[in-house]
Amino acid sequence: MDSLTAELTAFSNSAGGKILIGVDDDGQIVGLSSEQVRIVNQQLSNAASNNVRPPIHPATENIATESGVVIIVDVPEGLNKPYMDLQGRAWVKSGADKRHVTSREELQRMFLNAGLIQADTLPIPDSTLHDLDEKAFAAYFHKRYGYECTVEQLPVALANMRLTKDTQITVAGALLFAKQPQRWLPVCMIKAVAFYGNSIADVNYQDSEDIYGTLTEQYQRAFSFIKRNLHHVQNSRGFNTLGELEIPPIVIEELLVNALMHRDYFDSASIRVLVFRDRIEIISPGHLPDNISTEEIKQGKTKRRNPVLSEHAAHLLPYRGLGSGVHRALEAWPHIQFENHKNGNEFRAVIARTYMIEVGIDPVTDPVTDSVLSLIKVLFETEEPLAPSVIQTRLSLKHRPTFRANYLHPALEADLIEMTIPEKPNSRLQQYRLTPLGENAAKAIQEKGQEQ
Repeated sequence: MDSLTAELTAFSNSAGGKILIGVDDDGQIVGLSSEQVRIVNQQLSNAASNNVRPPIHPATENIATESGVVIIVDVPEGLNKPYMDLQGRAWVKSGADKRHVTSREELQRMFLNAGLIQADTLPIPDSTLHDLDEKAFAAYFHKRYGYECTVEQLPVALANMRLTKDTQITVAGALLFAKQPQRWLPVCMIKAVAFYGNSIADVNYQDSEDIYGTLTEQYQRAFSFIKRNLHHVQNSRGFNTLGELEIPPIVIEELLVNALMHRDYFDSASIRVLVFRDRIEIISPGHLPDNISTEEIKQGKTKRRNPVLSEHAAHLLPYRGLGSGVHRALEAWPHIQFENHKNGNEFRAVIARTYMIEVGIDPVTDPVTDSVLSLIKVLFETEEPLAPSVIQTRLSLKHRPTFRANYLHPALEADLIEMTIPEKPNSRLQQYRLTPLGENAAKAIQEKGQEQ
C-alpha cells in the first residue's frame, strides 16, 4: 500500500503517468485473477482517497490477456500540488523511479508554484524599519497617493502595503526600498557578461558587471549594460550619426522587467544577462508555473509569483502586470525564443541578434564590436589609408592601449582592415585601410540605413 501511495503521489506531483499492474519490471505480462483485480481496485481506491493528501481520482482500465488481467492506472498531473502521503512526504518522479523531496528549497518551490506561499511576503529575520530608505519610500508614497506619509503613519503604511511584517521588512520591502538589499538577500542581483563570441566557455570577456541595489537600480543598470554592448544602426539617419539600437529598447525593457518580477526568490541563483555575438540571453531562476506553457505566455496568460512586488512595480518600473509584456516584445522583435527548463528551475528569453548577418559579417567567426564598426566608418569616410594616430584622434580616443586593444587589433583579426606595410608592422610609416570585406561591411551598413 505504501509503495502504491508513493507512486500515485509522485505522478500527481509530476507530469502524470500510467501505472501497469500485472506486468513485471522486465515487461513480461503475468496477469491478475478476478480476486486479485478486486483486491487491487480496493487498495487503489483507499490509497487515492485516504492515503494521498489532498485526495486524487485516477482512472483505471482492465485489459484481458491470455495470462490474466492487466490494470492500467491513469494518474493525471495534479492541480492541487503538492501532494503528500500520510507521513507528510512529497514524492516526485525521477526518470522511471521516484524519490521523496528532502530539499527545503524544492519543497518551498512546490508550495510557491501552488500559490500557497509567496516569497516576497516573508519577513526577513533581524531586519528593522531602520534598514529602509525612508526618503525613497516617502517619495514613492507621495507620488502614488498624492500626500505625505508622516513619521507616525509610517509603520502602519508599510504594514498595510505588505512591505513590513511584525516590525521586520519583507522580501518585497527589501528589494524595493532597503538601503542595502543584498545585505539580506545576497543572491538577489544580476550577473551580466558580454562575450566576444557565441560560447559561454569563452575566457575573454568584452564586458562584465555584477549589478546590485534595489530592483529599480538593477533594472536601470542592466538595461544600460545591454545597451552599451549592442550595435547601433542608422535606419533613416545619416551614416555619421550614432543611430538606433539594433534591438528595439522595448524588447530589453519588457524582458528585463519580466525576469525581475517573476523570478523564484526562494532559489539561490541570481539572474544572468549574457550578451553573445549572435544573441542575448536573460536567464531568470524559476521555471514557469506548472499550469502555464511558453505558448500560453505569448498569448498573455500569466500567474503572479510575487504579488506584492508586482503591485508596487507598476508604479516604479515599466511594468503593467497584465501579461502583455511578452506579446509587446514579440511584436517589436519576433526573433525571440522562450525556454522553460523545469529540471534546472530556470526560464530563458533568448533574443537573436540579426544585424551582423544582415550586413554580411559572420557573428560566429568575426568578433566585431561597436568599436570596430566605428573604426570602419572612419576609414570608409576618408577613402584613403590613415595612420593609427590619426584614426585614434578621429575616434576621440585619448588612451592608446584602449584604442589598440578594443579597436585596431579586433579589426585586424576580423580581416576588416589591413596594413599598408604588412612586412614591417612596427614601421613609423604604417597606415591602415579597409579590406574588401571591410568595404563590403561598411557599404552594407550604409545601404541598410538608407533602406530603413
